[in-house]
Parts: sequence; structure tokens; C-alpha cells
Amino acid sequence: MGDQGNKTEDTIVCYAPTMITTNGIWQGDNPLDYSLPLFILQLTLVVAATRIFVFILKPFRQPRVIAEVLGGVILGPSVLGKSEAFANAVFPLRSVMVIETMANVGLLYFLFLVGLEMDITILRSVGRKAVAAAIAGMVLPFSVGAVFSLLLNREYDSNMTQGTYILFLGVALSVTAFPVLARILAELKLINTELGRLALSSALINDVCAWILLALAIALADNETTSLASLWVVLSSAVFVAFCVYAVRPAALWIVKNTPEGESFSELYICLILAGVMISGFITDAIGTHSVFGAFAFGLAIPNGPLGITLVDKLDDFVSGLLLPLFFAISGLKTNIGLIKGSFTWAILILVIFLACIGKIVGTLMVAIFYQMPVREGATLGLLMNTKGLVEMVVLNVGKDQNVFDEESFAIMVVITVIMTGIIVPAVSVIYKPSRGCRYYKRRTIQISKPDAEFRVLVCVHSPRNVPTIINLLEASNPTKKSPICVYVVHLVELSGRTSAMLIVHNTTKQERPALNRTEAQSDHIISAFQNYEKHASCVTVQPLTAISPYSTMHEDICNLAEDKRVSLLIVPFHKQQTVDGGMEATNMAFRAINQNVLANAPCSVGILVDRGLSGSNRLAANQVSHHVAILFFGGPDDREALCYGWRMLEHPGISLTIMRFVPGEQVSEPVIQVSINDPGVLKVETDKDIEKQLDEKLIHEFKMRNGNDDSVDFIEKVVNNGEETVAAIRTMDDIHDLFIVGRGQGMISPLTAGLTDWSECPEIGAIGDLLASSDFAATASVLVVQQYVGAGSLGDGLESPDGEEYVSEISQISNHSAPPKGHAVFNAEML
Repeated sequence: MGDQGNKTEDTIVCYAPTMITTNGIWQGDNPLDYSLPLFILQLTLVVAATRIFVFILKPFRQPRVIAEVLGGVILGPSVLGKSEAFANAVFPLRSVMVIETMANVGLLYFLFLVGLEMDITILRSVGRKAVAAAIAGMVLPFSVGAVFSLLLNREYDSNMTQGTYILFLGVALSVTAFPVLARILAELKLINTELGRLALSSALINDVCAWILLALAIALADNETTSLASLWVVLSSAVFVAFCVYAVRPAALWIVKNTPEGESFSELYICLILAGVMISGFITDAIGTHSVFGAFAFGLAIPNGPLGITLVDKLDDFVSGLLLPLFFAISGLKTNIGLIKGSFTWAILILVIFLACIGKIVGTLMVAIFYQMPVREGATLGLLMNTKGLVEMVVLNVGKDQNVFDEESFAIMVVITVIMTGIIVPAVSVIYKPSRGCRYYKRRTIQISKPDAEFRVLVCVHSPRNVPTIINLLEASNPTKKSPICVYVVHLVELSGRTSAMLIVHNTTKQERPALNRTEAQSDHIISAFQNYEKHASCVTVQPLTAISPYSTMHEDICNLAEDKRVSLLIVPFHKQQTVDGGMEATNMAFRAINQNVLANAPCSVGILVDRGLSGSNRLAANQVSHHVAILFFGGPDDREALCYGWRMLEHPGISLTIMRFVPGEQVSEPVIQVSINDPGVLKVETDKDIEKQLDEKLIHEFKMRNGNDDSVDFIEKVVNNGEETVAAIRTMDDIHDLFIVGRGQGMISPLTAGLTDWSECPEIGAIGDLLASSDFAATASVLVVQQYVGAGSLGDGLESPDGEEYVSEISQISNHSAPPKGHAVFNAEML
């Protein structure tokens, strides 16, 4: 198309306005002579080419923008467009206006979505580090662009100065594509890390600066008499932004306020907003900025929340999947790589790519060194800030439309964009390996926590309904001056209507602003409930947080936070809740997947709480708390952890504890194992089984010795031979208990629960937990299913009873290991 554009520069292209739809091939019409069927064919080819490249580049984890640009390049004059027959038939000059108009409509609505998903309030809370990284990451590449503009030696139009060209080129090289970066970070699993949050904050600031510079560049490029007219353009743009802030945003808030919670928004409101996008584009285009600037500012004015979510749901798939690829494909269609001729031009191109990348890396490295960040993290941040995409393509297309870039310059800049964005994922994968998972801390379980140390608990909450039982459970956990409880409360919110995940730490001292939506209202309700608990309880500190992320990666937020805060116990709500008639129904199956992922990846012990109420919803004073707690003990690490938690509760004067230990009877049939000399694994299994039994006996014996004369303890031993007798024994327990604590039984195969597993509906809470949580179980007590952390180092930390007696040496004697496992000493050295 570039060659054709040069050859027919002075040609007038005429077409009949009625030639939109064809009468059909049977009437002798060629569909490609009519604008609508031709546009449909073009759109189909663009989407097909884009999806093919998405499939090809998927193993290389490349962002979709590269596939979309490459799809256009393939269809353009660089490859298929070299054939005049193809170019004239599929992409004739007369069709350019239609396809470019639709591409810009798609771009308009996509920029509206980008603004809609951006939470501009983050700019208030970003630290100096993010601001410094953003500015340092722009200054050096901008300087590279200024030098590069001198090397190109192009002739300027009489109405354009060298400064305008430098401004366009500098913005194109220094910008960071915020939406593309968010998707790259999600792909690299870095979006929830500290580095990912810093990169996103810096990119957001960079994006805002880029839009301001682009508006200024367009104002300068549009006007022959630059001074006065450019000033009017800038002032008009400022007035438009003020209108969005002080008129559009209050109107959107009014819409949210006047729509009852849980009801869908009126079609009238949605249509007005969608029309407002077009009107905003028209206004900014009329004042001389660019239509996309108006759509972006209009999107920023719409508050995050249910209205934003509704608009994203209605527009996202159609705009991002169908219309936006047209814009990038148009950029590719305008790109003729064949115009980049001569070794000198290619050398300059490679040099610019290198210098622009290095410019951002050096800039962010300086910031990293100043803020004492690791050098590798600084370099990674610089690489991530090199992400190009949407904004740069807008800059290039506007620059080409304004005759700032000629065909060759445009082709060079498109190649630079694709290469710079394409090298990011492989480069970051090579140089940066997150250190998470290599940091160890003691007291990952209740069993090895010291009785005279702070007890740290991470509590996850989906809705205010989870709060009363959790507060009563925490109070029953016996916070004392000797062993205070530090609670981290995380409100889990699904990511929707935003570009990136967030972790919000709430300031408990200052007055929060009024809630704008249902999510904020729920967070405020949850926070105030726990603050009230902290105020009236003694020896309890509460730190509320809100984690906003997709359900698929929410467990990463939870586990990372548990590791950062070095908690001993992580409590998550069960995915089922009790109904009015006493049954159990699932609230959200995504919660079950979160719980399963947490169990698999947690850095500490985990408790899944089946909430059936715990002494009602009203919080009692500490000296009035009265609970009857039952522990079912079969043996194994999970049951030992459950017993240790119950032991901690027993110190509370209002807790009565019943321990039912299940002992195998004489009729229990142990599986016959053929021991082979060539199969040492069998001996290991048998040895481990013996160790577990001796550890169980050790803990039970110690518990009896310490609490044998305690009237609030009832110790029962039940001899059972199979799963049926186990269920019968559990059903004989009194109905006075309002909390059962049981082990999940991971990795344990007990003949006492044989057959129960086959009927288990939810394996994540184990066979016994599933029995107690089932709708047909007579009791209406809450259930806490505990899984003990058994990862690397749990034995090496010094295994202690709740009263602090270490008995690691006895474990070593039991297991007959004279030497620690490989890497054991190194682990302890790192930990200490």
C-alpha cells in the first residue's frame, strides 16, 4: 500500500456512494467492487492472520499486539501486498477510508476501556520510587530519540519544525504500554510481586506523561503558526479534562448511587455513556488533539466498580477481539519493510533499538541503586519498561497522518516496536528468577510455635457473612499477654473492570472515604467489624487488607502474603454455606479451587473453616466466651496439628475440650506387604509409618500428663475396626459441641476411615471433614479442617510442643538417621 500510495499520490479516486451492497454474483456483480462485502473480507483476513500469529507465538509467550502487527505486515506491501493483483483486489485504495474509519472506531472504544480499567487513584498512593523510575525511564530514551532524529536527516515540511519531529520520535521511544505490560506481567507470574507492582505503577505514570506529550505534539504539528493556536489547543484540552472530572464523574457516581444494589444498569444509562465516548472523541478531534485522547479521558472519569464492570463486559470481547486488530493491522498494512534499504539504515535501526533499551535500563538501574534495590531487579524493571504497543502505535499513526513520519521512518519505527516488545519476555525469563519460595522462616505450624511468642494468623474473608464465626474462633484461640495474636484479615475480591491486580493495605487510623460500590462497602463493613473486635479484645492486633486478583491466581496472593507476614496458620472459608433449613449449598465453586490451590502451595499450616455459626453472631466479652470444642484424633501430622490448636484453646477459661481418639481394634486388617530386597521404598513407607505412630503417642502422652487433672478436658478412646464403626462412634457424640477440629489426613491411609473416602464429595477437607460438613450429619457445629505444613525444614526448625519442649533429637532417634538429609545444614544456616 505504501508503494501504491506513492505512485498514485496525485490521483483522484472516485466511487459511487450507492455501491455499498451488491446485487449478487448471479446478477453479474463482483462483491469486491462493493464496500460492505469488501470490508467483511478484509476484516476476516485480518482476524484470521492475527489468530494464526497468536497461535504461532503462544509458545514464546509473546503479547498479542505483536501478532496483530505482524498479521498486518503479512497482508501489507511487505509480503502479500507485493502482488499487485492481491493488493488491488483485497486492499484497493478506495477501501482505505472505510477500513481506517472502522479501525479508529475500534481504537476509540479500546482507549475508553483502557481508561475505564485504570484506577487513577493509584497515582495518589504510588511511592517516590515509582515516580523516579517512570521519569528516569523516559528521559534517556527521549534523548536517544532526539539524537536519532538527527541521524535520519529527513526533509521537513515548511509547517513542521525539528522540535516537533524530535517530540514525536522521543515519545514513541520513551513510552511504556501500560495494558501490554500488565498482560506480560500476568504471563510471567510477576503481577503480584513487589517488582510487578512497581513496574505497573511506573508504567501508569509513564502512560499519563505520554498522553500529555502526545497532545502537545499534535498541537504543534497541526498548526503552521505554532505559538497562539498550540496554546489554544492545550488550554481547550485542559478544559475538556476538567469537564470530565467535574461533570462526567459526578454524573457517573449519580448513576451508580441511583441503581439499587444487585440490579442491572438501565439501558438508557449505558447508551448515554457509549454515545459519550463518541462525543468525547468528536470534541477532542475538533479542538485539535486526537479523538482517542477524548475517549481515554472519558474512560478515566467513569469510577471503578459495578458500572465499569458492566461496560467492560459489554464491550471488551467485541472491541478487543474484532475491531482493535484492525487498527494494528492497518499499521502493518502501512509498513513496507522493503523501504528500509542500505546497511547504514539497518545499522542505525539496530543501534536505536539497543540504545533505547539501554536508556530505560540505565535510567531504572540508577533509581534501583539509589533505593538500594538489587541490581538484577533494577535491570528487569528497565526491560519491562521497554514494553511497547498501543500508545506507541497511536503516536506513529498520528505522526504519519500529520506527515511527521515518511514511509521509511514509519517502517523503521514499527520494526523497532515489534523487536523491543518481542525481546522482553525471553530476556526477563533469563535474567530474573523470583526469589520467592527460597526464604524460610520458623514457626510455620502451630505445633512448633512457642507458647510465649506472638501467634500470627492470616484470615481470608469472601463476604461479611464469614466474619462473626472467624472473630469467635480467634477469641477462642486464647490471646494473652504472653502469647498475643496478630491477625491479618484479607478481603478477597475477584479482579474485574481493572487492568491489573492490587493488594490494598488499609489505614486503620484515618477515616475512610464513603464507599463508591458494593465491594468497597463490603470491605468497609469487614474492616469495621475486625476493628471493633480489636478495640474490645485484649492482646489482639488486626491488619486489614484487600486483595483484588483473578480467582485463578488468588491463591498466589494469599500464599505470598502468608510468607511475607510469617504466619503459623492460614484460615480460608469453605466454599459451602449453611442454608436456613440446615443444609449445605455451594456459594461459588471458584472458592473451592482457591482452597485447593492454597492447600497445595501454602507456606504454613492451613485451616478450612466450615461455618455453621459459633455461639451466634453477637460477640461476647472475653470472660463470657463459652465453647465446647471436639477434636477427632486418628493420627498423623494433620491430627497432631489439630490437637495442638485445641491445646492452645484449652488455656482459655471458657473452653471445654473433648478429645476422641480412635484406636484400631483387633479385627482391623492391615494390608499384606511383600517385602523385596530390590524395593527399598516399602521399607521406607513402613519406617515412616512407625515414626508417625511414635510421634502420635509422644504427643498424646504429653497432653495427658499436662492436662490429666483438668476438669474442662474429656479424653475418650474409641476402639473401632472400620469406617462404619468410626461413623457410628462420631454420631454418638453429644450435641453440645459447637466446634469440631479435625486433621485433613493428607497422605495417611487409615483402615479406620476405609470406605469413607469413596463417598467423599470434597477431598480437600478429608474424609472426616467431609462427613462432618455434609448436610445429612446431625450436628450443626462449625468444623475446622487442619492441614499441617510438612514442607522442607519443618523438622529442622526445632519441633516443639505447645509448652516449648524440643524433641527433634527423639525424632532423629526414632528414624535412625545419623546424618541430616542433603542440604539440611545449608537450610538452617539460611534460616538463622
